[in-house]
Amino acid sequence: MVRAGLTRAHVCTAALEMADEVGIDHVTMTALARRLGVAVPSLYEHVRGVPDLLDAVAGLATNELADRLGEALRDRTGRPALIAYATALRTWVVAHPGRYAATVRPLTDPAGAAAQARIVQGCATLLRGYGLDETRAVDAVRFVYSTMHGFLHLETDGGFHHARDLDTSWSLILDALDRALTTWPPAR
Repeated sequence: MVRAGLTRAHVCTAALEMADEVGIDHVTMTALARRLGVAVPSLYEHVRGVPDLLDAVAGLATNELADRLGEALRDRTGRPALIAYATALRTWVVAHPGRYAATVRPLTDPAGAAAQARIVQGCATLLRGYGLDETRAVDAVRFVYSTMHGFLHLETDGGFHHARDLDTSWSLILDALDRALTTWPPAR
């Protein structure tokens, strides 16, 4: 019997919250059912299983992040766009580490893949302010994404053990990214 008021959206929202609390790898049907106060079989009325649940959660989280990054980029180019994008990204990731981990999963559903494409397009948009053509921008997007992702992954996993303030390190990284993008090598 399905619990009254329980919907796919409700199940997925609870899974998003759980991901932030315990990590995306610990979101299971059993734990989610316990959280929602239902029997595990009740969840199968709304999701087909863990892969379907995780795809839905990843799609929702990726859309949420894409919206946040798009807002940050609005009417900005060059360094101001880089700073706004990076600040929005870091703020969201630190507040939602489980959701962020979900966004880097391979997404199989079209809506989630479209949201990932929006994030990449946003990064490419900010790089246009640096005068990079499409060929050069692909490499620059990879550079910016991997630098930011690496830092944020280490930050949310507690991988930085030095006493130096993380905000200072982040600010210096953004300065270095800006300098690198300003002097990006020509296409080969």
